[in-house]
Amino acid sequence: MTSSHNSLIEALEAADMLEIDGLHAWQFSLDKELLAQVASGSADADSTARPLLGIECIDGRTHRSWRFSLGEVRAAQYQSEDACWQLKAGEEGHQLRCFDAISGDNEDDGEAPITE
Repeated sequence: MTSSHNSLIEALEAADMLEIDGLHAWQFSLDKELLAQVASGSADADSTARPLLGIECIDGRTHRSWRFSLGEVRAAQYQSEDACWQLKAGEEGHQLRCFDAISGDNEDDGEAPITE
C-alpha cells in the first residue's frame, strides 16, 4: 500500500480519523491559520516550532494527548511497508496512520420511492 499524499500535511487535511501508536484517535486538530500562512508564503522562520497538530484519545481510563510542531510534521517520513507515517517529537518516535471515513447517504438511487 502506498500513500496517495505527497506529505503528512496533505494526508492530515484529508483524514477523518487517525491512529497513533496503535491507538485510534478521532479527535485531532490542525492549526488552519498556520497552514494558511505556510501556503501563502507569509510564515516566518519561527513557524516551524509552532504547534500544528494536536491529537487526543482515551486509552482505557487514561486521557492521552500529543502535540506536534510544523517542523516535526513536515519531517515525517512515509513507510510503505507499514503504511504509516513515522513522526518524531524530540527523542520520541510515533507511527501515524491517516484514515478517510467511509460515508454514505440516505438516498436510494435506482429504487422506486415507497408509497402507500
